[in-house]
Amino acid sequence: MNTYPSSKLFAAPQSLEGHSGDNEDKNFPAAECICNVVSNDQVNDDYKLMILDAPPIALKANAGQFFQLLCISSDDHELATRRPMSIYEVDVAARQIKFLYKCVGRGTQSMALLKNDDSVNIAGPFGVGFSLEKEWNNVALLGRGVGLATLAPISQLASEKGVKVTAFISARSPNLLMSQELFKKIGAKIITVTDADGTSSVENLEKLLEKLIEVEGIDAFFTCGSTRLLNLVKKLGLKHGIPGQVALEQIMACGLGPCYICVRTFEVNGKQVLRRVCKDGPVFNIQEAIGW
Repeated sequence: MNTYPSSKLFAAPQSLEGHSGDNEDKNFPAAECICNVVSNDQVNDDYKLMILDAPPIALKANAGQFFQLLCISSDDHELATRRPMSIYEVDVAARQIKFLYKCVGRGTQSMALLKNDDSVNIAGPFGVGFSLEKEWNNVALLGRGVGLATLAPISQLASEKGVKVTAFISARSPNLLMSQELFKKIGAKIITVTDADGTSSVENLEKLLEKLIEVEGIDAFFTCGSTRLLNLVKKLGLKHGIPGQVALEQIMACGLGPCYICVRTFEVNGKQVLRRVCKDGPVFNIQEAIGW
């Protein structure tokens, strides 16, 4: 069995039964957990979906929060920093959490090698997640690539609250479109767009969104995974007075705030301010976020 060890940076890890060491801080809403891999399968050419058995504290994660995964390099040494991973789905009944990820570096490449019944060390949940206002009846989600992993939980929450969801799923080509089954399961209206046929262009998306706003009315935007999408919903939100939230992707180290690796610039009340994506986010007001 491939076992990822505990880290000295956190308290004693929790087991699947939810028990940790004597030093556990019950007031701290996050913990280090040792989880068993249920499956780690390829979704398409670029992405994999990893399902873990998880202890109770991990199952309390809110939509938009993330975990820090301890990864092992090919030479069996622990990598210097954990890898932040947004939550794709929490299945409380099955006591499982799911991560949708793309293999792009040493951390995710090592994750891709995990097999059924291997164990993985995760810490979390961390960060500020999405919020859903009681008066909202219809929301639009715009996601691309791995950004869909972050948006999936807010769609589930909206469905549970009786809020209608329209999901715009963007990808380079049809074979890379993901999460359609998940959105279908919650009854979302799905609109797929791709670079291959030109439907993912900002001009086309703007027309689709304008029509949606006119015909059905949109109470809020949620987006992740693309600066183009962020800029578009900022523009439409400002034009129509529609609020929105964006989950930002950023390189992180500690995931707790002290290292300041994940600082980005935001515009608040006409002034530029610095915020930490891991602690102040990763979810932010769309109108305050600045794309790269």
